[in-house]
Amino acid sequence: MSSKRLLDSIELPRGVKKLDEAHLKLLCSELRKELVSKVSRTGGHLASNLGAVELTVALHKVFDSPHDEIVWDVGHQCYSHKLLTGRSIDGIRTEGKVSGFPKPSESEHDTFIAGHASNSISAALGIATAKALKGDNGTTIAVVGDGAFSGGMIYEALNNAGRSGLRLIVILNDNEMSISKNVGAMARYLTDIRSQESYFRFKDDLEKGLLSIPAVGKQLRDGASRLKTALKDSFYGSNFFEHFGFYYLGPVDGHDISMLCRVLERAKQLDVPVLVHVNTVKGKGYAPAERNPSMFHGVAPFDPVTGELLAEPEKSFSDVFGETLVELAENDGSICAITAAMKDGTGLLPFSIRYPKRFFDVGIAEEHAVTFAAGLAAGGEKPVLAIYSTFLQRAVDQLIHDASIEPRHVVLGIDRAGIVGGDGETHQGIFDVSLLTAIPGITIYSPCVFEELRRDIATALLGNGLMAVRYPRSGEPNIPERFLREYGDYDLFEKNGSDTLIVAYGRMFANAAEAADDCGASLLKLGRIWPIPKEAVALAAKYKKIYFFEESEKNGSIAEHFGIELFGDGYKGSYHIKALSGFIPHMSVESAMRKYGLDAESIAGTVNAGRCEDGE
Repeated sequence: MSSKRLLDSIELPRGVKKLDEAHLKLLCSELRKELVSKVSRTGGHLASNLGAVELTVALHKVFDSPHDEIVWDVGHQCYSHKLLTGRSIDGIRTEGKVSGFPKPSESEHDTFIAGHASNSISAALGIATAKALKGDNGTTIAVVGDGAFSGGMIYEALNNAGRSGLRLIVILNDNEMSISKNVGAMARYLTDIRSQESYFRFKDDLEKGLLSIPAVGKQLRDGASRLKTALKDSFYGSNFFEHFGFYYLGPVDGHDISMLCRVLERAKQLDVPVLVHVNTVKGKGYAPAERNPSMFHGVAPFDPVTGELLAEPEKSFSDVFGETLVELAENDGSICAITAAMKDGTGLLPFSIRYPKRFFDVGIAEEHAVTFAAGLAAGGEKPVLAIYSTFLQRAVDQLIHDASIEPRHVVLGIDRAGIVGGDGETHQGIFDVSLLTAIPGITIYSPCVFEELRRDIATALLGNGLMAVRYPRSGEPNIPERFLREYGDYDLFEKNGSDTLIVAYGRMFANAAEAADDCGASLLKLGRIWPIPKEAVALAAKYKKIYFFEESEKNGSIAEHFGIELFGDGYKGSYHIKALSGFIPHMSVESAMRKYGLDAESIAGTVNAGRCEDGE
């Protein structure tokens, strides 16, 4: 081979199949260098991708994408897959560049869009079923991290997939959680033996030979199978996945490219559902990420040599949420904190250290988290569930059925509300308002500054029924001085002589305030966005022209509800809504605000354009 990188000199992805073991290892080394180099510039998911390098290479060595279809669970470990299918990750997660998650509209090699955990086996089973119905002999592979096995949807899928009899391979990428008892020298020895092609040939030939014996062949084969299972169980213990109907292979060293390829070849030969258990190390090959995989799970731009962040992270709403909960819990022993596998991201790490008996990480199980919180409330505790807006979507049934009907006093800390930036469509927090306002009895606050967040959390804990406080993924916005005050449920900032009113809430208030100064409009800020304060609607009705700007899905938005109340009270003026519609692709928050007309300049432009249309 020439001195040119393999990544640049082979046909992708087919060229991977032609490489020998030495060059496969070289390719893995090149992928790791590329991952560290590119992610260090833009930020992104690094530790999970470094851990899945050999596994991804082995998948493309053994299988034929896109005929053989790979479904990535969550998808935050797919960067090497993107590289091996001919895509650059230069500028990944930035506007106009590749997504940080699988995206079928981006490439035929991305089978199914991802971003949320635990759905890959369900999707893969559907794809495998469709293949079988069409007579397609391709293989469907689901790659699932061990963390996703804390989500209930996984077990619903395993229950159906194991008895399907289809060509479906589930790869359990076990990089943290101990799921199986298959540890120790004997287990490793048996795994090595069972991954050898000679073992597979012997096993297949023995089975065929036994079946060829007249009259008693099937009984002999079944007896041998039971003996094999008994011997295996004496070394391994009962295998969880085999009870679901999967043929189990593993555990396999996920960084031994030769063994990975052998085991995947064997899995490919079997015409039954197979589970391949792969052990990997998060951050493999990059020392800073191996030492601190949590930090490099989703990391901001960093120095690739030292691993140090290029800029100190600013204090965020999540940080303030966590600090406030710790302070309030000091004087109230009934306050409990719950997270669905997002302790660090939601700011609950300090609470988990200070009050470990009152802190509960339920794993990737949002539905369970809500009902568990409702149960705590039924028992007299004050549960606070910190959850990303995008993941709260998965628990709407539980919010309605378990937390609202009674009702139960559960407080939701809805993190990452609004546009989130580089994570794109699957993570935008723009649907929670539309979903939550349909739930009877819920109260929702949306603070714009840290002090308001502190007050809203305390208020929610003193309230009744289902309470929610939603806040963005960002630091505190800059607000013009004349718009600063101790905010209430609503606040009107009048501009003398103006017949135009801008309405906004949450982070949008900062942009609206700047725009109101520029275009000479009055400004109404909502602090409690649901139920909408009747007094705020009455104040707005005094203006001839009203413009509501909202960083949320328009259908079912607060703006729509506000308009319904206005016109229901006989409002005769003009009312305009500027909100979001549909799925927002990956780009910076600032770019998205500009693109969708929600930055200060666009807000002022919209208001001024309306005045021109009215002949002012």
